[in-house]
Formats: sequence, structure tokens, C-alpha cells
Amino acid sequence: MRKFGLIGYPLGHSFSRKYFSEKFEKTGISDMNQYDLYEMEHIDQLPVVLKENPELVGLNVTIPHKLNVLPFLSEIDPAAQRIGAVNVLKVKPEGGLKGYNSDYYGFRKSLEEFLNGRTVSHALVLGNGGAAKAIRVALEDLGIEYHLVSRNPGENSISYEEANNLLSSSHLIVNCTPLGTYPKVETAPPLNYDLIGSEHFLYDLVYNPETTRFMQEGLNREAKVLNGYQMLVYQAEKSWEIWNEL
Repeated sequence: MRKFGLIGYPLGHSFSRKYFSEKFEKTGISDMNQYDLYEMEHIDQLPVVLKENPELVGLNVTIPHKLNVLPFLSEIDPAAQRIGAVNVLKVKPEGGLKGYNSDYYGFRKSLEEFLNGRTVSHALVLGNGGAAKAIRVALEDLGIEYHLVSRNPGENSISYEEANNLLSSSHLIVNCTPLGTYPKVETAPPLNYDLIGSEHFLYDLVYNPETTRFMQEGLNREAKVLNGYQMLVYQAEKSWEIWNEL
């Protein structure tokens, strides 16, 4: 039996277990592959999980561990090193963990499909957690300038009030915050949505609910919107590719 899983906290809304369990069933390999949730509030619990589950081949990593898992790695993929965050772990046959980032791949591929050849010169990235790191690098590689927006702006970020002044020229807005996630579906990033119009693309990394309040505010003003489901599918498939590489 090969084991895979997801570490993070909390994990009640996990996409990954359902996705991989269905994948194993559909491809007829569920008798030899299993995907579980390993809910851990503190990353210090990771060595215990690995010791108690010697069949583990790979793990996905979600909030809040995409950054604090870094000290537990024996090796890191150069792309993940550049991003500064890890969301895929591969248990090396000789021992140790190698870290990768599949968020970059999932976001970039889904964004290119979303834009469908249309050019965007400037974006606003809402939030500055682990997922935002991959989004920022993907935007840089696509030649899209951006401002990072935070409730607590610092040297490299601006406030939401400042972001409102840029809305007319920032036609891509990416929500990397958990605002709007079930069950707190009434929440949304504090933007002036009346400044958004049909030329805007609103990309929400949240996928539950299917249409977040952030997305609905955009739809109400004829903007194009996308949730994070397709990004998750692409990053999951990239994880599977990583885990099965020789």
C-alpha cells in the first residue's frame, strides 16, 4: 500500500482527499493507493506522522504550513526555492523530504486559460501568505506587473485603500485570502467594487462556495470571474506527477 495525504489545519474543507480517492477508484488502483488527511495544528507533529506511517510516499501541504515546513526538508526543488513556499512533499526512498511547489503550475495554467489570450498589464494580489508567493512569481514570469495588497501593509505591500486607487488600471484581481470561504460566505476583500467593470478579471483562489461574494460582486458589474477549483485540479495532477517520478 502506498499512502499519500494532506497536512494542514483545519482540514474539514479538503478538496484533495475526495479528488485523489476518486482518481484511484477511476483508474483501478485504489487497492494499492490511499489518500488521508493528517490534520496538524503545529508542524512539529510532522515527524510523528511520518514515523507512524512508513508507507507514505508524498504529502500535499496547505494552510498554515506552506512556509513553516521548510526547516523539515532535506532538499528543495529550485522552483520552490525561488517561490519561497512548498505545497508538495516527496518522501525520498533513502529518507528525508524533498519540497516542491505545484501552486505555481496550477495557477499559471488556469490563469492563461482564464485570460484566453487577452493581455493584462497590471494586477492586484490580495493577501501575502504562502499561496500568494506562487501567484506573484507566476505573474512575474507572465510579464504582469502587480501590487501586493494587505490589511497590514508593509515595505512590499499596499493597503486596500491604496488598492482602490489602482482599480481602474488593474484589470486582474487575485484573491489569495481565505475571505469568503465556507462557512463564512458573507465575507469578501474590502475593495470598492463599484470601481470594477466589464474589463476586469476576478480570480478567487477560494473554491467553496463555487461563487464567492468576491466573485458575485464582480459578476454584478459584468466582470469575468473564476474560482480556484481548476487551479486545484492542475496542482493535484502536478503533485501526482512529482510523486511518481523515478
